[in-house]
Amino acid sequence: MGQVERQVTKAADDATDSKGFILAARAGYIAAGLLHILIGAIALRIASGGSGSADQSGAVGQLAASPGGGILLWACFLGCSALALFMLSEAFFATRRLDGKEKLGRQLKFVGQAAAYGAIGATFGIYALGGSTSSSGSTQSLSASLMSNPAGSALLIAVGVGVIATGGYFIYSGATKRFRRDLAALPGGSTGRAITALGSTGYIAKGLALLVLGVLLVLATVRNNPEESTGIDGALKSLQEQPFGIWILGAVAVGLICYGAFLVVRSRYQRM
Repeated sequence: MGQVERQVTKAADDATDSKGFILAARAGYIAAGLLHILIGAIALRIASGGSGSADQSGAVGQLAASPGGGILLWACFLGCSALALFMLSEAFFATRRLDGKEKLGRQLKFVGQAAAYGAIGATFGIYALGGSTSSSGSTQSLSASLMSNPAGSALLIAVGVGVIATGGYFIYSGATKRFRRDLAALPGGSTGRAITALGSTGYIAKGLALLVLGVLLVLATVRNNPEESTGIDGALKSLQEQPFGIWILGAVAVGLICYGAFLVVRSRYQRM
């Protein structure tokens, strides 16, 4: 039985290391980058006085309505799905020689990334099949259900704190350029500096958006008001209510566009 298990493990490892699969997984970074660019563009339009839904549903819906959108949706779905599967494989295969807390930490990181890219891929897939989603409506509905009992409220607060921590990690990674550890050697000179600047700006902007999202989720739960739990769209729009809010939202929007552009570049330089 042990030999069979080893053979199956080796076959799965070889499959996820194949050139075709790696190429598809790299395409997942491009798809996620395109999504963030669209979200940033919508947020920038809102900051300029326009309207729109600055979240996954709004961005993918806009892509679906564009010429050739159907083909792009399927390509993005396949890329994100491949990247999610790759991250799951890394949780098992890339951590085999690790032990203890280091192994658990790496596994949780890979599983979290797999869930994130899987969720993005699912949104692309729903729209590719002709469906649609409502991020803010779904978030409010789920929040209302969980807030109806103490255990659900505790879970929401825990999720909110987790989102805040994730946002803080993004800001830390951007400020310290920690994200470069996962990249192969970048080009020298101005090109390498430009890629690093894109990453730093993008990570900090994404972190700020997640930070606001987590705070709003915690506050909505404490106040028992699910209408305040509106997802990333509501988090970005809430920035407008702050002093110099239009400028803050505009800066975060540009940062999200930078993060999306960095993900596209990352598809080339990510260690896989």
